[in-house]
Amino acid sequence: MNNSVGNTGRVLWAGLRALLVLTVVCGVLYPLAVTGAAQLAFPGKANGSEVEDASGRVVGSALIGQTYLSGGEPDLKWFQPRPSRGLGTNSVNGQYKLVLSGATNRSGDNQDLITWVTEAKAAVVRDNSVNGWTVKPSDVPADAVTSSGSGLDPHISPEYARIQVHRVAALNKLDVAAVEKLVADHTEGRVLGFMGEPRVNVLRLNTALKALVAQG
Repeated sequence: MNNSVGNTGRVLWAGLRALLVLTVVCGVLYPLAVTGAAQLAFPGKANGSEVEDASGRVVGSALIGQTYLSGGEPDLKWFQPRPSRGLGTNSVNGQYKLVLSGATNRSGDNQDLITWVTEAKAAVVRDNSVNGWTVKPSDVPADAVTSSGSGLDPHISPEYARIQVHRVAALNKLDVAAVEKLVADHTEGRVLGFMGEPRVNVLRLNTALKALVAQG
């Protein structure tokens, strides 16, 4: 009887020691080591790819799209991201809120999808046609009228950014060439030269636009 109790005690003590050791190693030392290595090697990415404005204030993450609204409608002074409402309506994520994300998952012949695309294209043409610059429906790229699979895409195509240049320049009283250069400077190429497509991060672009406007 005493041997049985003693053996049980030794097994429990061994299990407790293993639990304590593994808790320290896996729950404390390993996370600290990984966090420390990430902070040393990739501090920006480790901290969420934060984007700062000219004053050093964090204005968002380069990984998450944002809307630019005024009175509930797109604020056309800014470059606009991919749709997150209308065509981008997914019933749970209408304003890039970090609750749920997802796509509309409509088929190509779905009447709602066709209506959304048609209305979105007409809005892009209307909003971006300014005095001396007219956008043709054939110039509107797909990402201007469709949401991404997550609904949170922070990027737009260079083509969509360039369509918006004249509108942004006119509303901010900037030279078109200066805004075109801003887009060119913020156009990222394919990853490793062959993966993905060229893209423009809307948050970084608008942060640079705000600095440009402040310069007068």
